[in-house]
Amino acid sequence: MGGRDTAWPTAELAATLGVRVRAPDPPAEFLYSRSGRRLHGLDWGGAGPDVLLLHGGGLTAHTWDFVCLGLRGEARLVALDLRGHGDSDWSDDYRIATMAEDVIAAADHLGLERVSLVGMSLGGVVAAHVADTHPGRVERLALIDVAPGVDFESTGRMRAFMKGLGPVAELGAVVDAAMLLNPRADRASVAHRMSTLFRRAPDGDWVPKGDPRPPDFPAILTAIEQLPTRLARVPVLLVRGGRSKVLPQSTAERLVEQLPDGELVVVPDAGHNVQEDNPAALIPPLRAFLTR
Repeated sequence: MGGRDTAWPTAELAATLGVRVRAPDPPAEFLYSRSGRRLHGLDWGGAGPDVLLLHGGGLTAHTWDFVCLGLRGEARLVALDLRGHGDSDWSDDYRIATMAEDVIAAADHLGLERVSLVGMSLGGVVAAHVADTHPGRVERLALIDVAPGVDFESTGRMRAFMKGLGPVAELGAVVDAAMLLNPRADRASVAHRMSTLFRRAPDGDWVPKGDPRPPDFPAILTAIEQLPTRLARVPVLLVRGGRSKVLPQSTAERLVEQLPDGELVVVPDAGHNVQEDNPAALIPPLRAFLTR
């Protein structure tokens, strides 16, 4: 588990990205089990509202490191590794409903009765399912760069890149490849991401942590189309990356118009991975929404 190994460099990197870091200490790692699977999370501690953060497909709980460093002290922040991702076990069951129950199990494990949820992409779809099936457990929900009508084809190059990840002798080679895919990305942030997506194997190579089997994209896209119904009973903040190709502005506006209690915020200079591309600009609207 790599959280403690990267804590100080991560805090320093967050500061260079404009995040005001009040406490640079690493989060506490924890494990819990459901249905025979060992699941992993990062507990950043803190007082205030209880917040669970869910990453997108192919990412890990560490995608929220910069945001949690900036929000620390204003909420109880817990970032989860969805099954098949990060340091959580792989599984033969990656249904949205299954992952939603994993989230509830995490809340139960930590003794959190009612939580706010922050979910990016796939994590947002899982969060919406939690809000719909366990309405008494969810206070509010921040949805990051996902809505019905997403441009799935725009993710093709990134999906091909993720599918092609394999053992490498040096992580720098993966960072180089990722920068060719997205030259506008911050190299240090990309290097941080890759350090959380790989683990060192006994032979010295770096190997991906995540399950290499492809997700059930048709099922995920179907679940995305169900978002307006699943979000009908909870206050929603939809966040769009200002240069996101996945979520066009008109698509984001359409979802917010369908929600009884929804608002839209656009974070400038950010693509689909808003929380990594521009955490400093994401933190203020998240803070205002989560601590309202």
